Amino acid sequence: MRNNSVKRIVFSALIAAIYAVLTNVLAPISYGPVQFRISEIMVLFAFIDPFYIVGLTLGCFMANLSSPNGILDLCVGTLATFLSVSAISFTRKYLKDKTSSLIIASLWPTIINGLMIGYMLNYIAKLPLFLTIGEVALGEFVVITLVGVPVFRLLTKKMKSTLVDRI
Repeated sequence: MRNNSVKRIVFSALIAAIYAVLTNVLAPISYGPVQFRISEIMVLFAFIDPFYIVGLTLGCFMANLSSPNGILDLCVGTLATFLSVSAISFTRKYLKDKTSSLIIASLWPTIINGLMIGYMLNYIAKLPLFLTIGEVALGEFVVITLVGVPVFRLLTKKMKSTLVDRI
């Protein structure tokens, strides 16, 4: 039992580190009104187990430490990720059809980040509000729903670990 807990904690820490590194290595496309955070694909791990919410939120926090949008992005961006991954996990728990629930779950970051980060960027950079919300939402939708869901499904079919078998 303890060995399984250690593995889960290590995997969660690994998720946090990979999220932060990917976001910062790809910084030119990770920040701004039109952002394609490739690391956001990993938010779908919350669909497997709510335990990964902590690692994903921590990874976002670490990534946003170097955000060009400063402390506001550190707070708002991290909160948006926490709400998104919590909603993903909630959707998995309460919708029985796993195929459609994954697609529905993948839309939460589009909605939540679109609104929260879009408003934040409007406030910081004085960009048009609805355009900024749309741009952020578009980036989230492309990365998580259009690219992330097929990649996630492929990985979960290929992997034979106990973490993924629960889907």
